[in-house]
Amino acid sequence: MTPDSKSRLSEVLTPEAFAALGAPDVVYVRPIRAAEILASTPTGRIEGIELDPDQVLYAVHRADGERLAVLGDRDSAMAAAVAHELAPVSVH
Repeated sequence: MTPDSKSRLSEVLTPEAFAALGAPDVVYVRPIRAAEILASTPTGRIEGIELDPDQVLYAVHRADGERLAVLGDRDSAMAAAVAHELAPVSVH
């Protein structure tokens, strides 16, 4: 697949359509800074949880990009996905 055909494919497939391509149980795990999590909360903080904005956490996402969970380390994120009968892959 050429870079140009990849570009055209992304124009044709919405994130929802991509997620429905026959792999609904595939999720991806990627590192995420705590600052990104904090920025997505209305107050900029999470009650009862101390997070350093530079702390690296690991997010589990559906194929369409929806974040399902955030865990403290990669192994826990992968294990949580498997425990919920999902097939995790890493994104670097």
